[in-house]
Amino acid sequence: MNNQPSEDNDLPTEIDFSKGVRGLHHIPRDAKVLLPASIERSVWEYFSGKAEQRGVDLSGLLTEVLKRDIEINEALK
Repeated sequence: MNNQPSEDNDLPTEIDFSKGVRGLHHIPRDAKVLLPASIERSVWEYFSGKAEQRGVDLSGLLTEVLKRDIEINEALK
């Protein structure tokens, strides 16, 4: 593989945004958005077990725990 910078520039000198749509990819504030997160295996195993015991999905349980943590942190400010 060549580590030298490429001299090719495939970008046009001007880009026409006249047909662009404002807010096309805007996510409303109240929308449920699923984002990936990486957690340690031991944490995943613990909360997976708790979610299964409660009969809820893991994502919902983690959201509940994190919201509670936010409330505690805000109260301690």
